Amino acid sequence: MTGDAVKAKNGSMVAYDGRMAFKKMSGGGEGLRGMVTRRLTGEQMTVMEVKGQGTCYFADRASEISLVSLHGDKLFVEASNLLCTDAGLRTGTSFTGLRGGATGTGLFTTTVEGMGQAAIMSEGQAVILRVTPQYPLFVDPGAYVAHQGNLQQKFQSGVNFRTFMGEGSGEAFQIRFEGDGLVYVQPSERNTIGGDV
Repeated sequence: MTGDAVKAKNGSMVAYDGRMAFKKMSGGGEGLRGMVTRRLTGEQMTVMEVKGQGTCYFADRASEISLVSLHGDKLFVEASNLLCTDAGLRTGTSFTGLRGGATGTGLFTTTVEGMGQAAIMSEGQAVILRVTPQYPLFVDPGAYVAHQGNLQQKFQSGVNFRTFMGEGSGEAFQIRFEGDGLVYVQPSERNTIGGDV
């Protein structure tokens, strides 16, 4: 950093050189309104602002980190998968509906938008998959990390009689992405509500 700032997950600094100042931010860096919104939606995110001169290193539980460049577009990412962003990027919350309910992460997700970079975390190196109008994508809710672009998502259920008889494939639910954009998935699955069916 050269006098600029980043917003990072609280407590994620592991080392720095130079001169840095750390300040806790309320409401995920969105102030009082953001704090109220995040409490109501359950999409909790504790953020600190790091400002200074030098190099600052961030990490969390040895997770793999991917940098996502935003050029005025919006990134949808689970709060638990967001490590840090350029200070100029705006964060907020967005309704996810059944997808969030099936993943066990809640009915809302975090949004990041503007011009700059965001660092997202995954268990194992994230795989970036392209979605086009000709090629929709199906994703296991437990492997979903984030998405960006002009994408619509639908929750699909493959639950049938065989599932209840204990002969299911273990892939009872998927998220179908349609449109034009990118989806980030991890080579590991979180325990999800859908995974128990």
